[in-house]
Amino acid sequence: MSPAEATIESVDLAEVDVRELNQRLHDLAGGEPSRWRVTNPGGAHALAVGLDAEVEVEIDGHVGYYCAGMNKLATVRVHGNCGTGVAENIMSGTVIVDGDSSQSAAATGRGGLLVVKGSASARCGISMKGVDIVVHGSVGHAGGFMAQRGALVICGDAGPDLGDSIYEAHIYVRGEVASLGADCIEKEMREEHRSELAALLERGEADADVAEFRRYGSARELYNFKVDNAGAY
Repeated sequence: MSPAEATIESVDLAEVDVRELNQRLHDLAGGEPSRWRVTNPGGAHALAVGLDAEVEVEIDGHVGYYCAGMNKLATVRVHGNCGTGVAENIMSGTVIVDGDSSQSAAATGRGGLLVVKGSASARCGISMKGVDIVVHGSVGHAGGFMAQRGALVICGDAGPDLGDSIYEAHIYVRGEVASLGADCIEKEMREEHRSELAALLERGEADADVAEFRRYGSARELYNFKVDNAGAY
């Protein structure tokens, strides 16, 4: 075993339960040990939640609901697929999913970065409040629903009702859009948006051409109640 490998703390979830793993991660002093490997996750829920240290956690396998929820500072990588709510309410740090994610990825996220190397299901980025999300594949219906701040990058296609009731988040789509939600429109791609997108693609390890993307955002017609728009609320 190399010196680098010797510094990795390994936890086998066939022998240790999730509560113990999370407690050990929460008890880290000064972020040491700084590298962790979790094996045999077996689709368990709430793995590596509430982290608050600059550590790296690699999970070898599929995970269930709310993996890496409320993440702060840590880098969590899932070598598999994940269930509902991965990186929910992420504050900072990075969460990378090498496979697909279920619905509500990075819901209400306030900062940091979520990368999904596969596709994401419905409501990806719902009510996002500053998180950046890069999806290499496609996204299901209501992606970016009520998104307030941050950016959602979709390298594949977007399902129906994209950006429904969106506020000031930026949505970039490379493929086809099934339909736009209430108050979401296609918008001009200016130089600052091209620069933002290029940086996100690089951070998200996505090999895609900025020129192939279109930008979507709020038409700002629903900010204040208008009786003529009552049916759109």
